[in-house]
Amino acid sequence: MDKTSLLDAHTIAIVGVSDDENRPSFAVASYLIHHGYIIIPVNPNLASLFGEKCYPSITAIPNHIHLDIVDIFRKPEYIPDIVEEVLKRTEKPIIWMQEGIISEEAKKLAESHELPVTMDVCIMKEHKKLIAS
Repeated sequence: MDKTSLLDAHTIAIVGVSDDENRPSFAVASYLIHHGYIIIPVNPNLASLFGEKCYPSITAIPNHIHLDIVDIFRKPEYIPDIVEEVLKRTEKPIIWMQEGIISEEAKKLAESHELPVTMDVCIMKEHKKLIAS
């Protein structure tokens, strides 16, 4: 992935985001908001988070909301289905699997539809590296 894509992004859907302040997804979402990103929370168990409406799935996000990145905090076995949801949208966002999350099946599926993929990388750590350089 072209690392400048992260710096050029504006809107990031965070799939599997938690409202538990002790969870990595909460910390990453908070960090990204602090650095000017628009966060679209995706979790079927939450109504809202950070003052934003929380959606139960990627397909529930209205198409007028353009997604630059879909950042995923879910177990690998769920990721191919998430990519399938992304493929129903008009834009081609970066599929970003957080640190420790690897799904070769999802990666192949995304890349076969020309979606860029970053896998097993923390978006917050990557952002920190980019703004430091």
